[in-house]
Amino acid sequence: MRANDGLISDILAIADEAGALALADWVEGRPAERQWEKLPGQPVSEADLAVDALLRARLGALLPRAAWLSEESVETPGRSEAAMAWLVDPIDGTRDFVRGRAGWAVSVALAEHGAVTAGVLVAPARGERWWAVRGQGAYRNGTRLAVGTRRQLEGARVPLDDLRRVDMAYELVPKPNSIALRMAMVAADEADLVAGLRRGAEWDIAAAGLIAQEAGATVTDVLGDPIVYNKADPHVIGMLCAVPALHAAALTRLRKRALKLLGGA
Repeated sequence: MRANDGLISDILAIADEAGALALADWVEGRPAERQWEKLPGQPVSEADLAVDALLRARLGALLPRAAWLSEESVETPGRSEAAMAWLVDPIDGTRDFVRGRAGWAVSVALAEHGAVTAGVLVAPARGERWWAVRGQGAYRNGTRLAVGTRRQLEGARVPLDDLRRVDMAYELVPKPNSIALRMAMVAADEADLVAGLRRGAEWDIAAAGLIAQEAGATVTDVLGDPIVYNKADPHVIGMLCAVPALHAAALTRLRKRALKLLGGA
């Protein structure tokens, strides 16, 4: 099933509802009251679970044949064998959410036969709605997006907190905790490069990866390979999202470091 205008409108409406539910439990500058750690350093909140439940019910009703993969709930049995699957992070950037910061988003992607065909990010604390349909471009709040044209890696805009462990003179730009929003910044020509060296999850990057690609970015794993979605093991060997002219140079710099971190994978 190719995502069409009607389907993306339905996904956006459901994501908007989920975003409103999360926003009702979020106060700028105030830590969330109902939060805990799933594992050390992995926060979760009651809002994560409530948003997950809403999305699972609404998206399941929208496309009953699609399997389910989410950070916060049990996946559909046989999920990787399904032709279609929802890849969902109910609140991407939970650290910002529970700290009362705005750098979080609801992330919803539809994968079909290993590729994402529709992706939505809703960031209500920032007043942003991002979406893309494969082959139809990427948008934020109704404005079509296009990546920048930077050709030199030095001075590239990168959303980082600091440059202490970076061996390149990048230009720092604001960094939301949500990796999806950081990738979307590349799509919106607000950053030139976003990289993650460690093993990550498909639900973190599925929607944003399509948004970035439809805006003209190059998105691969950190070894330079295309990312396949809805795999039996739904994880990715790092991620590199960059404007096209910077991707190869960034990959050259990052690949050896990634291999070392991954133990030679």
